[in-house]
Amino acid sequence: MSIESRTSKRLAILGSTGSIGEQTLDVVAGHPDRFDVVSIAAGRRVERLVEQARQFSPGVVSVADPANVSVIRDALATSEVAGKVDVVSGDEGLLRVATEPNDLVVAGLVGAVGLQPVLAAIRAGYAIGLANKEVMVMAGALVRREAAAHDVPVIPIDSEHSAIFQCLAGSSPNEVSRLILTCSGGPFRTWERERIENATVEEALAHPNWSMGDKISIDSATLMNKGLEVIEARWLFDVEAERVDVVVHKQSIIHSMVEYCDRSVLAQLGLPDMRVPIAVALAYPERVELDLPRLDLVELGRLDFEEPDRDRFPCLDLAYRAVSGSEAAPAVLNAANEVAVEAFLGRRIRFPEIARLNSAILEAHLADHAGQRVDDLDAAIAADAWARGAASEWLVKNEGDSDADSSVRGNA
Repeated sequence: MSIESRTSKRLAILGSTGSIGEQTLDVVAGHPDRFDVVSIAAGRRVERLVEQARQFSPGVVSVADPANVSVIRDALATSEVAGKVDVVSGDEGLLRVATEPNDLVVAGLVGAVGLQPVLAAIRAGYAIGLANKEVMVMAGALVRREAAAHDVPVIPIDSEHSAIFQCLAGSSPNEVSRLILTCSGGPFRTWERERIENATVEEALAHPNWSMGDKISIDSATLMNKGLEVIEARWLFDVEAERVDVVVHKQSIIHSMVEYCDRSVLAQLGLPDMRVPIAVALAYPERVELDLPRLDLVELGRLDFEEPDRDRFPCLDLAYRAVSGSEAAPAVLNAANEVAVEAFLGRRIRFPEIARLNSAILEAHLADHAGQRVDDLDAAIAADAWARGAASEWLVKNEGDSDADSSVRGNA
């Protein structure tokens, strides 16, 4: 399937009340003649979901908790959209939203819950605007195979991958030498190893450039977020991980780059604003005007780059090892990391134990299952579940032992 220009592009939005969903609807509101919202799904922000339904009049609205279906129906009964909106819920509701006839599914959910509806949309022949990182981390190989089988484009919305997508426009894969992901370096970019090892939760959450949720803030501090983006890039663009590089760029103005075989490098620049990559995905292959500040290069003055320190931030190399080890290994690493970050935020482990736990679980998986494929959704979910159990076991054995380096064996 190809995305064709049309007067009004039909959109299905998974995660409409989250950050990506809200900014997507902001772009839509600025171009009501270009986009038509046909279905939306959200979690627990019921009042906001009702407001969105009233404003955009989608044919289908899904909410996570079935108990909220009657609440939403009652709230819409006295509005202009009364009788025009079908309210559904749960996993079946997500599938309904994703497969309602559309031209693009914006996947803005957080976590593994987004994987099943994205696969369902692909199998129904609908293009994907992907902001749900876990989809490609947990099952990138599977998603890529399904997208190719159904001739469905997967357009990245993450700023780094959108930048690469834009720089690759019109090029042949054999012309690409490498992809270059940029990262801010996180709050500990200039810290010595000893200081990092004693970092507090509050220090790890204090990102220099961005205001983000707790999980992604900790991932930025460990550079795991960039490792997960390496995994995404490997599958999104069908480029071996060895040809995906990471460079620290503290200003966060260049969002990523592509080096070609003639050694020319194309970069996508802009002030940090997620509405840009969202609009690129929504309007592709065209562009729409956005009312945003211009990038003033003279005022900016300079752009700085440096190599990431893999000794101080070992999680980055763990991601490379995972994506090269097996199709299931990224799902294992992602799940272990979620457990580790939660434990750190709960002050059960120190900052260095995040990487140690991740390494232990990844190595346990690879010891028994190197080369394991992810042929279906169940395989991805099983790898995730095993890793969470193994990580919890590691915590029980090693909690409070700052020098722990134990491994966990079992069936992954």
